[in-house]
Amino acid sequence: MLGGAGLVAVNVYASATEGGGDQQGQAATGQVLSAPTVYCPDVGSRLTSVPDGARADVDGELARMDQQIAAAYQQLTEHAAEIEQNPGFADQAIIGPLKEQRSASLQRIADAVGREGDRPQGLDDLAACTLRSSNQGDGQSAAPQGSATPSQSGQGSAAPSQGTGAGGQGGNGPVAADYADITSVQPNVTTPAEQPGGSSGTFSSSCGVNANGLFNSDNVIVAPGVSNGAHHFHDYIGNQSNNAFASDQDLANADTSCADQGDKSTYYWPVLRLQNGKQERDADKPGGGTEGNAGQIVTAKEVTLTFEGNPTSKVTEMPRLLRIITGDAKAFVNGPANANASWSCTGYENRQLKDKYPLCPSGSDVVRTFRFQSCWDGRNIDSANHRTHVAFEAPDGSCPAGFQAIPQLVQRIVYAVDAPSLQDGGRTVPLFAVDSFPEQLHKPVTDHGDFINVFDEGLMRKMVDCINSGRTCGAGADEQPPSQSAEPSEPSGTASPVAPPAESQSAEPSEPATGQPSSEQPSSQPPADTPATQTATATATAPGSGGTGLPRVYATASPKKTSTTKSSGGGVISEPTQRPDTEAPAAGDSAAPTGTAVAAPAGQETPATGSGTEPQTEPQAVQGGLAETGAHLWPAVFGGLLLAGGAALLWRTRRNSV
Repeated sequence: MLGGAGLVAVNVYASATEGGGDQQGQAATGQVLSAPTVYCPDVGSRLTSVPDGARADVDGELARMDQQIAAAYQQLTEHAAEIEQNPGFADQAIIGPLKEQRSASLQRIADAVGREGDRPQGLDDLAACTLRSSNQGDGQSAAPQGSATPSQSGQGSAAPSQGTGAGGQGGNGPVAADYADITSVQPNVTTPAEQPGGSSGTFSSSCGVNANGLFNSDNVIVAPGVSNGAHHFHDYIGNQSNNAFASDQDLANADTSCADQGDKSTYYWPVLRLQNGKQERDADKPGGGTEGNAGQIVTAKEVTLTFEGNPTSKVTEMPRLLRIITGDAKAFVNGPANANASWSCTGYENRQLKDKYPLCPSGSDVVRTFRFQSCWDGRNIDSANHRTHVAFEAPDGSCPAGFQAIPQLVQRIVYAVDAPSLQDGGRTVPLFAVDSFPEQLHKPVTDHGDFINVFDEGLMRKMVDCINSGRTCGAGADEQPPSQSAEPSEPSGTASPVAPPAESQSAEPSEPATGQPSSEQPSSQPPADTPATQTATATATAPGSGGTGLPRVYATASPKKTSTTKSSGGGVISEPTQRPDTEAPAAGDSAAPTGTAVAAPAGQETPATGSGTEPQTEPQAVQGGLAETGAHLWPAVFGGLLLAGGAALLWRTRRNSV
């Protein structure tokens, strides 16, 4: 086991004390006391076969084991000074008792499974935990099949952390090494080529951004019936009754924030926080500040929910109440095998980071993307470890033997947060990080998303028909026939770079994680391999608009209010929120089709467009400029000349008659 004063008194970058204490004093020293990380083997991932009759007992014990770890971590934090004086204190007073508690829980798990079937062997080997230096495992990266490899995703100019501390407002991260300059990452997104018999359509559901503030620290999938089973706060959209105690019937009877009331599915993910010293509602509560999740919760600027097809086959309907977890909330200590985090910036989404938070240039927003498993075993809506009933596609898009393709949920979450000031630990511009289990230190690789399918069966059939016929459908997207929505598939292995946001072209170079000027900054020209259509329309794309570099077609859930920028000719251009060269626009209640230039008198807002507006697949030329003005003046000039000529002829006729 690791232990000792060297793991405790640490030099960290800290933006504020958890209790909102003296930031100036902390800034002067740059030091806080922080405990090492508790490392325990993950039991849930080992239990791949649990009889249905034992599921409730097993889930309850697994949740109890998470509570045991959280309590041990809290003890390490509270007794940091004592551990510094006596390195053996942690082993004797905390880690030893934790092993005993875990042994009792493992015994109860084995008994529960044994009553229903074969008793599992070897669980006792998972009882012992160790202490782990808070910077061990940093830089772990992970990707599902078909995603960028760790070596690809780790590119960038992230600096090593100064010291080995856990840091952060809550005393357990993040640190400077958790960030990377997105402009220094090479394009790394690929997509398999569509094959004959594939399904190229998309179906979108518009469910808002959780503006009503529905949060809790439960997880009804992993820890049903256990309050604070997640030990971190989640954002919820869609189903409005999701908590630890929600039954399937509760979910079916619930209200929904989705525009199409036939979608009562629940979509949730860890909240993103600014570590700016603000005390949220959970500052002194489990799942919040008492477990190291501190700071201001950020409401997303935009959330896109898109269901996509499969490159090699048609998709089948998702079973009602299917549960899918993507990513691993414990990837920092478990390792990257099940991790599926993906971080980027608007305008740079062909560059995805797996184990770093992105430092976005001025005018660009932070983007979290979750691509869920899209292969189903055809039988189960859940599994003992909540993973084996679904699987990721192979690199060519095919499903494993015995699995069938289902619509792939892609969640895209956009935040208007600035790149933190790493050189002063986020005191000038605050650090941002996702909530996590306390021992996971807010590492970006631990990001994850959860989904329970509560679509009406009729709407699910409509989704599958839409995707299999190659159309673009759903709330927030005008339905199109295949000829309008189907785009040629890009060759396999080809990334689709996107021009940087227009504003970033003139901005100061973004500082990489080292705090030194970046060796690469957004160029005033698009990347050399940028498609011609993107190059031609780059100047019409407003900064921070969310033009995505992900290679598949996305139908974006429209925002409630259309952002506008004035053109040089006095017109108004709606800010596109999608990848401009391929994405189908989203026509919402009050938003113009994405990427479509809308002429309007100078100084006025773009008029709202309803669902009947004709969609556009590419941004149109800017209207309201000199060319358009001339087009309207020529008929008037010609008419004026005719009128003048007629008057002259009449005058001459009258003069001759006199």
